[in-house]
Amino acid sequence: MKRLFLTLTLSVLSLAILTGCSPDPPPVDNSRSTAPTEQAIDSSAKSEQTRKSQEKQSTNELTPVIPSPEPIAVSTEDLHEGWIRLFDGGSFYGWHAESEANWAVEDGTITVSEGAQGLLRTTSEFTDYVLRLEFKADKTTNSGIFLRTAGQPADPTKDCYEFNIAPVDNPFPTGSLVGRTKIENAPTSGEWQTAQITVLGNQIKALIDGNLILDYTDENPIPRGFIGLQLNSGKVAFRNIMLQPLSLESIFNGNDLTGWIEYPEMDSTFSVTDDGDLNVKNGRGQLETEGHYADFILQLECISYADALNSGLFLRCIPGDVMMGYESQIQNGMKDGNPLTPADCGTGGIFRRQDARRIIAKDKQWFHKTIVMSGNHIAVWVNGYQVSDWYDERQADENPRRGLRTEAGSIMIQGHDPTTNLSFRNLRIAELK
Repeated sequence: MKRLFLTLTLSVLSLAILTGCSPDPPPVDNSRSTAPTEQAIDSSAKSEQTRKSQEKQSTNELTPVIPSPEPIAVSTEDLHEGWIRLFDGGSFYGWHAESEANWAVEDGTITVSEGAQGLLRTTSEFTDYVLRLEFKADKTTNSGIFLRTAGQPADPTKDCYEFNIAPVDNPFPTGSLVGRTKIENAPTSGEWQTAQITVLGNQIKALIDGNLILDYTDENPIPRGFIGLQLNSGKVAFRNIMLQPLSLESIFNGNDLTGWIEYPEMDSTFSVTDDGDLNVKNGRGQLETEGHYADFILQLECISYADALNSGLFLRCIPGDVMMGYESQIQNGMKDGNPLTPADCGTGGIFRRQDARRIIAKDKQWFHKTIVMSGNHIAVWVNGYQVSDWYDERQADENPRRGLRTEAGSIMIQGHDPTTNLSFRNLRIAELK
């Protein structure tokens, strides 16, 4: 049996190892060289860097990981409905452990049985969504699925919703919300069960194996938070963890560029096609939303009409400036035909910050993109597969090219160069309140 064993810790270093990504690169300022000089790194920093490098090498020897496993296909119907995979089936990319436990990836499942009580939770926050997953618990296991949760929740009636997985004699058996509502005739199995949980505004509804078991209304709802898997006591396993964001609103009407700001003095040409798609040709140029957004979920579809064309979505931009925002890259080229080595950051990568861990999209085919921005964290999915997971740990700055910007800004679509020819459709956004 193939087994991937990982002991997760709270440290940022361990998270970097688990996600298969490198530490955050140095800040970028286009007005000067970005290469750090040797003199800029003092001796203490060098010592810390060496220590972390040695620790990383040692940990890698003990806990091998799969940084970017082969994608598990998401159905065409699910993609059109906006579904993404929170668990890629082969790694902990996009997850973080809040306590030390024997969380492991085994045969496409996440398992845990012992260690310190706590959560394995997503690195991204969500607000309104449908969560679909399968779970399997020993009949004496006490575990749970945490919704809109803090990283280390202290009170399930205040800082999370705890969808319990527990025996029938528990005060809150499987399907109950701990501290909020108890389910009668709770389903028990000991085998794989499917849960579908809808979190929408102040309502939480849940089905287990297709049967409605929970319908709860919170008069003082928690607005947003992580999704967590709990170790409390006993063995539990999870698989096929997928999420569909809800409450997204269109920011492109398919008829004209209402709601967008054009820059006719720039080289790019933006237009609406006969099919109702937003097309950009030529460059350099940009198209900017009139609306400003700070924390949000953005979903869209895109197509590149030739090989390895370059474009991007700029986020939290300084309104009216020239592409002064975080850039979520669009570029499907790869080195030597290897999808693990993007030629230029890669679609879904955070340009000049973190390359996409795998090229998922194909040129001349429509692909789906989901972006979640929350505080200093950005995550991107392409065709339902998470390709980036980055924290901006720089000092605060109005300009995200120089430092951390959390202030709301516009969204810009880029025309990169004279070869640019791409189209976009179904651009929808939901703010994380």
